[in-house]
Amino acid sequence: MITRRKFIKKGILGLLGLFLLDSLWFEKSFVKWKEIDLRNQSQTPIKLIQLSDLHFKGINRKLKKIAEKINSLNPDLVVFTGDSIDSDKYLRNFDLFLKLIDPQIRKFAITGNWEYWGNVSIEQLRNVYAANNCELLINENRQINVNDRDISIIGIDDYIGGSANFIKAYKNIKVGDKTIVLSHCPAYADIIKNTEHNISIDLILSGHTHGGQINLFGFIPFIPQGSGEYISGLYDKTTFKLYVSKGVGTSILPIRFGARSEITMFNL
Repeated sequence: MITRRKFIKKGILGLLGLFLLDSLWFEKSFVKWKEIDLRNQSQTPIKLIQLSDLHFKGINRKLKKIAEKINSLNPDLVVFTGDSIDSDKYLRNFDLFLKLIDPQIRKFAITGNWEYWGNVSIEQLRNVYAANNCELLINENRQINVNDRDISIIGIDDYIGGSANFIKAYKNIKVGDKTIVLSHCPAYADIIKNTEHNISIDLILSGHTHGGQINLFGFIPFIPQGSGEYISGLYDKTTFKLYVSKGVGTSILPIRFGARSEITMFNL
């Protein structure tokens, strides 16, 4: 016969086991794919996939499946919104991972804090991206034509590790049908909002927060500097929309809880 004490003890051990299983395996290994529709119904949609916070360490089953899924969705654009890689020693394998994604898909990338904190060679990283039809934008902008629509992409350097400069980033911009800003730290959206400019921004894409990475039923023990008041999801800032991705990888602690890895596809 099980006593009350043994029953409680087994219950606690069971809950602890479920927590460890979820945080160390399930939430890290399985990616939630989301789709958000922000298009004008009268326009041909542009499919954009955001990959954030890969914290790439090597090619594994999870990343292979991500590449396969991207290829099957056949997006018009893929953007990497920072913290893709933490060290130069992973650059060669990161190149091999990028090669798994259809080279015909146009891609853009920005830096995150860990590219700087990990002393990643920005020029080598730029070359790896370039070899895979991806432009690394550091306070720069590009205008491209997709489905007969002109899209302006603004890439901001990292806010806390680099030298974010929105004014420099949009200099000489050719404003298109949609203007999308890539900015790793979501707190920088407030600086953009308060910076005097005459361009219309539709969407800012950020990452950095990992959705808290450990979210204990609403209690988040640690929120990284540069997050501001933004944790995850879509925020309507009146003059633009901000989306903060929970990202794919992990930082500092190799666990996630209540903040499953995610990849989002936008219809613009």
